[in-house]
Amino acid sequence: MARGFFITLEGGEGAGKTTLARALSEALAARGLEIVLTREPGGTPNAEALRTLLVEGDPGRWSPVGETLLMYAAREDHVRRLIAPALERGAWVICDRFSDSTRAYQGVAGGVDAAHIEAIEAAALGSFRPDLTLIADLAPEAGLKRAATRGEAVTRFEAKDGEFHSRLRRAFLAIAAAEPVRCAVLDASLAPDALAAAALAIIDDRLGRP
Repeated sequence: MARGFFITLEGGEGAGKTTLARALSEALAARGLEIVLTREPGGTPNAEALRTLLVEGDPGRWSPVGETLLMYAAREDHVRRLIAPALERGAWVICDRFSDSTRAYQGVAGGVDAAHIEAIEAAALGSFRPDLTLIADLAPEAGLKRAATRGEAVTRFEAKDGEFHSRLRRAFLAIAAAEPVRCAVLDASLAPDALAAAALAIIDDRLGRP
């Protein structure tokens, strides 16, 4: 059986990644594919336990280096126990956030040296990478306003200052510019249906329509 494809969704707070992930999962499943929909940090019991430590509490609870180490502990478990086995059996995996979020949040916005992140990633994941990364781009002010309307507790990351969120946006766009074969940028100000249609068109173009 052919290996499945690994698609990651990235972007700042409130960019609509979770809604987009669900829409893509439904659209691709309707074509007869096995779809595994997951998220980071999280996706496995161990990783979900670490997620609680990462997203709850005071914004300064962890240093950026500490966050990076926790993120990759969760990510290694996630890949080993869920993502890699699903891909091997031919499923397509859609993940709400992955390594690019660490490069943006803890790296560019948090100040962790990129070489340190790459070294940790190499130790945790080897050469494992997404096949396609869709970056939902939205002005930070609009994204944080959206996030506030969800009626959920504010996370440690949402509570960070405006400059942090501006750096995040620049970081994700820089990642997309540096890796245009793997990454594509989406206009996250579009209505959810239009955003999903644009994302699906990119998937069909880059990975082939199944």
